[in-house]
Amino acid sequence: MAIEEIDDKLRALLLERITDVFDHPNPGVVFKDIAPLLADPDAFGPLVDVLARFCTAVGADKVAGLEARGFILAAPVALRAGLGFVPIRKAGKLPGPTLTQRYDLEYGSAEVEVQRSAFAPGERVVVVDDVLATGGTVDAALGLLRRAGADVVGVTVLLELGFLAGRSRLEAALGGVPLGAVLTV
Repeated sequence: MAIEEIDDKLRALLLERITDVFDHPNPGVVFKDIAPLLADPDAFGPLVDVLARFCTAVGADKVAGLEARGFILAAPVALRAGLGFVPIRKAGKLPGPTLTQRYDLEYGSAEVEVQRSAFAPGERVVVVDDVLATGGTVDAALGLLRRAGADVVGVTVLLELGFLAGRSRLEAALGGVPLGAVLTV
């Protein structure tokens, strides 16, 4: 199941609201800033609707959002779809027993974690993030959620940077789970 097609007007609005910040956080990296999109209810509201319909279509029970911009998107998506929300945070941010997963970024490495009690065995979960770049963060999330007992039924992102080939790098980890992107550049 692919994410639904959006009309040209919404596509143009979303793209207009995502700005490029050069050399952030490191030289040579072009950071995709979604803050202007989040500040515009005419862009943010329809985006939440599209992502929520994806979650509903794949039969999710919960939405897991990746820190930090992923859970800025995932929380309203979960609410709109009538689902529970679980944050996947940077290491050391969650109380209680957690599971941790290390991964590589295009500009370094990091660790993410989730609370051990976040999911009942077999709960159907969609991963939501802002940008799919090289796929390292989503790959870490998939492994982490599966170790936590969740059944990952979908991954969706606002923006896929197709030229970085994250989708193809994730193919084995996805194992047939749909990966939807609202926008691809």
